[in-house]
Amino acid sequence: MFAGERALFGARNMIIEDSIFHDGESPLKESADIELVGSMFKWKYPLWYAKNITAKNCTWFDMARAGVWYTDHMLAEDCAIEAPKNFRRCRDLTLRRVSIPNAAETLWSCREVRLEDVTAKGDYFAMNSEDMVIDGLTLYGNYSFDGARNVVIRNSKLLSKDSFWNSENVTAENCFISGEYLGWNARNLTLIDCTVESLQGMCYIDGLVMKNCKTLNTTLAFEYSSVDAELAGRVDSVFNPASGRITADEIGELILDPDRIDPEKTEITERNREA
Repeated sequence: MFAGERALFGARNMIIEDSIFHDGESPLKESADIELVGSMFKWKYPLWYAKNITAKNCTWFDMARAGVWYTDHMLAEDCAIEAPKNFRRCRDLTLRRVSIPNAAETLWSCREVRLEDVTAKGDYFAMNSEDMVIDGLTLYGNYSFDGARNVVIRNSKLLSKDSFWNSENVTAENCFISGEYLGWNARNLTLIDCTVESLQGMCYIDGLVMKNCKTLNTTLAFEYSSVDAELAGRVDSVFNPASGRITADEIGELILDPDRIDPEKTEITERNREA
């Protein structure tokens, strides 16, 4: 057991197995080339300003909050992270088979991030992070990916109101996304083979692309967006798109207000009506 403030401050080239970092802040601050196996963090700020860290089968308990900040080149694998506000301003970070049940304010302003089979619950996940590659994320929490840039997300489930706000260059493929106000104020948001459920989703977007997507219980979509959408099935209502093309099997309600937008700038096709 390690206790006391900065217990292993500045440690180098260590393998730490089956250890407990108990009360005492910043036990591994400014450490480098550390391998952690089966270890537990029970107090605040365990890994700040660190480099080249591997953590396998480790646990961050609730009081190990703000656990990994300003740390570069880190792999966390098969870990349970109970503490909130983890991973802030990190670079080259990989999380693989990790659960984060209290992910509030987690993954903020990080770069070069890879997530594989991660489950997280908490608001404001991944705010202002960039260069992210994600596969198999299950997320429960609102306001996710606000301000994120250069993100590819596949095979994931997001139950998230206001996801992808203010984002840029985001592609989601084979994902289920449920939540109000999806993607507002985004630039270059691409959804491929996705299922979307949203009230007033996909509005105020510059460069929205949807390919072979389903929109279930989705109303007042596309307001003031420039859009290229090829939808499988029905969209319940379309509201004042700015420009582009929308193709669906059926549109329940089409609202085009010429005082707000130029209806001629958007080509709208209903396949079932053509038939």
